[in-house]
This record gives sequence, structure tokens and C-alpha cells, in this order.
Amino acid sequence: MSVYEQTYRSYQGPLTPTWSRFFIIPRYAYEVVFRSKLFVGFFALCFAFPFVGLILIYLKHNLSALQIFGTSAGEIAKALPINNSFFYYGLWYQGALAFLLVLFVGPALVAPDLRNNGLALYLSRPFSRTEYMLGKMSVLLILLSAITWMPGLLLFAFQASLEKGWLGNNLWLAGAILVGSWVWIVFLSLLALAVSAWVKWKPVARITLMGLFFVLMGFGGTINQALGVWWGMLFSAWHVIGSIWYSLFDMGVSDDLPPAGAAWIALVAGCLLSLWLLYRRIRAYEVVR
Repeated sequence: MSVYEQTYRSYQGPLTPTWSRFFIIPRYAYEVVFRSKLFVGFFALCFAFPFVGLILIYLKHNLSALQIFGTSAGEIAKALPINNSFFYYGLWYQGALAFLLVLFVGPALVAPDLRNNGLALYLSRPFSRTEYMLGKMSVLLILLSAITWMPGLLLFAFQASLEKGWLGNNLWLAGAILVGSWVWIVFLSLLALAVSAWVKWKPVARITLMGLFFVLMGFGGTINQALGVWWGMLFSAWHVIGSIWYSLFDMGVSDDLPPAGAAWIALVAGCLLSLWLLYRRIRAYEVVR
């Protein structure tokens, strides 16, 4: 058939830089995620503790506000210690919320593309497997950063601005907040993507994620009691990350947690296993037997 109207013209606009091409995935993913009022409400709830923390820090350093409560400044200051324990337990609270957020968002990231054969469309374009995985992972990385290390560093900076000399003595806490948050973020993101890639149905994927955290925790506890060992706790992600945070925030030694060195090895092994499972699943074709 003859074509008389040759009106096609190639795109002449600005080109997206190659290094940032994968950001197109979270751009559209957030439109779907924040369409849910339930998620928006939960996401707002994630900032409750940082907001309370800001108020507590302000009260600790504001004498006029302390007098409203009819209590001496010394007693209030003693009741509100802004130290490593304050940031440790704050990270625990935010870390638990991060798990719930991943439970809500994670299973819906890769599974629909696999279920609807969408990977062939992604990877048939100038879009590599690594860029696809970075794009999906950045959905969780950005959301989890917003509720973990970002408010943690905000509280740290606020406290440092109100107490002279505090920053120099506690600068290591900022590193603990950053490292502790990022190891948890990376582990949760890789695990959620791996489960989403292998379990195509969102309800089943959520149950699988919960099982990996809570069933394995019970399994590890059973091993410890049956064999009289400690390494059973390495099956529990909660105990592993708890041990890492405990050492990062210099909380001392706890008999309820595995050694920090073993916890780091278990966490790295879990990340590598999740990454391997994800790479095995993310490809432009699928073999059906």
C-alpha cells in the first residue's frame, strides 16, 4: 500500500541522561502508590515519632516551656536524655514502620510486570536489567529514606544546634544513623523485590514476606533452645539488624542478640542471595515448560 503522507519526524527534544534513565520507573510508581488513601495516611503516621522527638528536644532546652509543667529543669533534663539510646530506639521504631511500608509497596513492584509479560517491553528498549532493577529498587529506597535516616539526621542536627559542644562529642551518632538506616533499607528492598519476582500474586507475596521475618524468627529460637546454641538467631532478620544497630549505637553487650560480626555476615549473605534470586528472574524472556 502506498504511503502518500510522510509526516513522521524523529524526536528533536532534549534527551534524558543515560545515568538517570531508570528514574522513570519510580516517577510513575509513585502515582500508583500515593493514589491509595490508606497508604497516604500510613506514610503520614511514619513521621509521628520524629515530630514528637523534635518537641522533646525543644522542651529539654527551653526553660520557659519546662516551667509550664511545674518541674525543675534538672528533673526534666534527666527524664529526657538525648543520647545514643534516644536515637537507637527511634531507629527501631522507624525501622518497624519501614518493614510495614515495604510489606505494602514491595509485592506490587515486579510481580505485575512478570505476570503480564511486561519485562520484554522494558528490556526491548535501551534499558538494561540493572537499570530496571535500580528503578524498581529506588521506589523503596526513596520512600524508606524519607522515614528513617532523613528524620534521624534532622533530630540530630536540631539537638546539635541547641546544645553547645554536643556535636563534637556525638558526631559518631550521625554515622550510626546513616549506616544503620541504609543497611536495613538495602536489605528490605532487595528481599522485597526478590519475593515480588518469584511470587506473582501480591497477597501471597505479603504472606511470604511476613513468613520470612516471623516464621524464621521462631525457627531460629527453636534451634537455640533445642541445641543450646546462639547461631539460630541468625535466621531472624530482627535479631540480625538489632545486633548491628546495637553495636553501631554503642549500646553495650546483649545476650539476646548474636555477635555483631556474625550479624554482618548474615546480613550480607541475605542481600547477596536476594540479589542472585532477582537476577535469575529478571530477563526479557520466560521459559515455559
